Amino acid sequence: MSSAATTTPPGSLGGATTDGPLAAVRRHRGLSKILLLAVAAAVLAPLLHAQWSGGAWPTELTVDVSGPLGKTSDWIIDNRDSHPLFVYFLGHLSNAVVISVRGVYLLLLALGWTGVTAGVTLVAWRVAGLRIAATALVSFLVSGLLGMWVPTMQTLALMIVAVIASVVVGAVLGLAGGLSDRVFRLLRPVLDTMQVLPAFAYLLPVVLIFGIGVPAALLATVVYAAPPMARLTALGLRGADAGVLEAVASLGATGRQRLLTARLPLARKELLLGLNQTIMMALSMAVIASMIGAAGLGDRVYQALASVDVGTALAAAVPIVLLAIVMDRTTAAAGERLGSDAQATGPALLRGWRGWAGVAVVTAVLTAVGRLAGSEVWPTGWTVAIARPVNDFKEWMVDHLYSGIPVVGGTADWAAHFTDWVLNPLRDGLTALPWYATLLIVAALAWLIGTWRTALTAVIAMAVIGVLGVWKPSMNTLSQVLAALVVTLVIGVGVGILAAGSKRIEAILRPVLDVMQTMPQFVYLIPVVALFAVGRAPAVAAAVVYALPAVIRITTQGLRQVSPAAMESATSLGATRWQILRQVQLPLARPALLLAVNQGVVLVLAVVIIGGLVGGGALGYDVVTGLATGDLALGLVAGVAIVCLGLMLDRVTQPTERRTGKGA
Repeated sequence: MSSAATTTPPGSLGGATTDGPLAAVRRHRGLSKILLLAVAAAVLAPLLHAQWSGGAWPTELTVDVSGPLGKTSDWIIDNRDSHPLFVYFLGHLSNAVVISVRGVYLLLLALGWTGVTAGVTLVAWRVAGLRIAATALVSFLVSGLLGMWVPTMQTLALMIVAVIASVVVGAVLGLAGGLSDRVFRLLRPVLDTMQVLPAFAYLLPVVLIFGIGVPAALLATVVYAAPPMARLTALGLRGADAGVLEAVASLGATGRQRLLTARLPLARKELLLGLNQTIMMALSMAVIASMIGAAGLGDRVYQALASVDVGTALAAAVPIVLLAIVMDRTTAAAGERLGSDAQATGPALLRGWRGWAGVAVVTAVLTAVGRLAGSEVWPTGWTVAIARPVNDFKEWMVDHLYSGIPVVGGTADWAAHFTDWVLNPLRDGLTALPWYATLLIVAALAWLIGTWRTALTAVIAMAVIGVLGVWKPSMNTLSQVLAALVVTLVIGVGVGILAAGSKRIEAILRPVLDVMQTMPQFVYLIPVVALFAVGRAPAVAAAVVYALPAVIRITTQGLRQVSPAAMESATSLGATRWQILRQVQLPLARPALLLAVNQGVVLVLAVVIIGGLVGGGALGYDVVTGLATGDLALGLVAGVAIVCLGLMLDRVTQPTERRTGKGA
């Protein structure tokens, strides 16, 4: 018996003592990955250090693309007025854009402030209910009272045309992707790149092609706003109920009939959500597009920020926020009511085609009343000037809050301390870290939570940054993103936990988060400039405020969706509230928390880049400078580096499921 025991085969249960460490490594995939990466680092690091001893990306591994991009820019400028591509296609496209926007703007002016206000209010009532209609009415009245009626109409005209074009382009792409797996696979990386690419990066190419003006602004807006419509259309078509589609097919319906009678009706909620997201993204471009000739509210905000006139900037920003709220609430409410009987219980005036006829009649009557009164544009005597009081309040804050407060210091002191204690050490550390060590760290993080493909993608993204020769400014931008992300997650997850545990806190936060989520990115720069002046700290502060609503909402929703049975079981075992949160809610809400991290990365990166306008520097400054000087190489290379940073951060914050039967 004893001899038999000593000759047990190593692969049997009794042989666990001979290969126990190897079995433990195999059982813990994370440990095996760490060991492999440690071996790779031990082998590669000395070799790479011997070849390139410096920490920065070696110049011999860079590729200078300024020459080819400069030649491309020169060719576009030289041939913009003579080449057939510009004369017979892009020129006609530009003219069509100008005519469309001009036509909508003249129509809005012809309706007058009474007709526009009445029409928008009644349409909101027709599709979303009385509360949203009241919001629309107040929003347009406030825009007039602030003296921003004409800029609001200019922005609204541009948004109407841009949204229609974005919806058409996005719907066509989404239709192709929803009906064809091959097209969907081709579209997915393109849409991913377009979503990560900051809005600024779209401006320089369209300016080179179309010049400064409305066509460039509108087409940049379409490129930026079309991806959500395309993605959600494809998602809705691909997620249609297979049973319904099979039933329709069994009745002998053709492919076109199946699309019109089954797929599109089943995807109507996704289509409306796509419309909602497209409107919000188009409106968020309103300020940015003003940098390339788009008149309206965005131009007022941009010009006011350039002169640090916070009062005028706020007066123009408020109508932007109100427009965003009205459009967001109207489309969201329409999506919720679609397919329900809510319209059947509405006012008799607003039912079916009679309702739309009533909207048209009332709008026409109020338009005529306004024109007879001789006030097509909002009367100048009915305006309220808030610029001076706001600027006075801003000066008071600078005098009393900017510095000199005992013990706690002022906002300038906070910004300086945050820069000296957090941003500078983080930037210096990332810059001093050898480039190959950075690649190994990125590979380790991406591989530990994903697959080797995830790690390879992240490493290639970082390598592209080095090859383009923008390693140092990219590390500067990365330091700002990481600092802003940590602050966002600490505050956002903490507030989300409080909101998930208290319905009263959630109710208080809801309207605040609604307003914060509908504000365009640019508007966040106004308060931080007033409080912190310019620099990297204000850029980080704006990014934190912009990303907080999404992180708070996702965290709250994730914790609320934890199974009540699991929590009741923990309570019955005598667990305290803290133990339930730490050992039950947070582990079960892990997917939602990871999504919050991912969304925080995307949103923080977007605003940190815009922070280049208020002294953020790094890649954001390069994009802005490239746009201002027409330097395609500088702006486009910085834009590509931003995309690579976003891709890398996405890969190291989102776990990838390992396919069964294949190695990680």
